[in-house]
Amino acid sequence: MSDVRHVLVLPDRDAAEEVVEALGERFGIDEEPRILRDALAGEDDAEDAQWLVALRDEEGRLDPGELDEFVAEWDGWREEP
Repeated sequence: MSDVRHVLVLPDRDAAEEVVEALGERFGIDEEPRILRDALAGEDDAEDAQWLVALRDEEGRLDPGELDEFVAEWDGWREEP
């Protein structure tokens, strides 16, 4: 079993929460992804944070290209691990 993870970067918490909900509907994700706040370096303002959705894909069944297109619907992107 491999340790494949995907990290989706979103502009705000609302978008991250919407993505988590939509992941289950669109991709049939069983395990709920984690939402994490990532403050940008040197920024003190909470508005200047990115929100990350981290999900495991141990079976490698999620296509990175499909995830790229999916997260772009919320003005986000997928980071390479």
